[in-house]
Amino acid sequence: MSMFGDGLDKALEKTFTRPMPKSAGARMRYLVRQHKGTRAVAALLGVSQRTVERYVNDQIRKPRKQLAARLERAVRSRWQPQIKEKAKKTAATTGGIVIDTRARLGYTAPIGSTDQDRIRHLTVALPPRHAAKIFEAREQGASEDRLKEIAAEALKETYFQDNGRRAGGLEEVRFTDIEHLDFQL
Repeated sequence: MSMFGDGLDKALEKTFTRPMPKSAGARMRYLVRQHKGTRAVAALLGVSQRTVERYVNDQIRKPRKQLAARLERAVRSRWQPQIKEKAKKTAATTGGIVIDTRARLGYTAPIGSTDQDRIRHLTVALPPRHAAKIFEAREQGASEDRLKEIAAEALKETYFQDNGRRAGGLEEVRFTDIEHLDFQL
């Protein structure tokens, strides 16, 4: 899975106002309501329509590991979409996003500066314009590398250049060997 995508999803999940359904039957009933029928849910999960009906009626209670993972992923991606959109909009317009990372960061700068890569643990509040770029790129299906570039550019402007108050000659920030990455809205 993608480290940036999963991190953004976890940050959005923290904004949920109600817990997701826990049992397999409740999750299956939720998906059946969302898709308006058992046939579409069966196609989505890769099982028979009769299997979906058995879960809905609580005739089967414990799914196999693979089906349980697909079921959780399907519910998680569809749970409270309006809350997720509201959180994205708030982050992109007024709130910004906090990135907490432990990674190897280095930069390209004028000769004579100490630009060698090193492990840094940063917790940086990114302004709303950077949050908007990150969410927009994610919605457009940007790759993990592209999201990493956007985050590196945001860290360059916010952390290294302090929003234009220092390190004016800084050209590029390298963001590699990510050990930990977490987002907060």
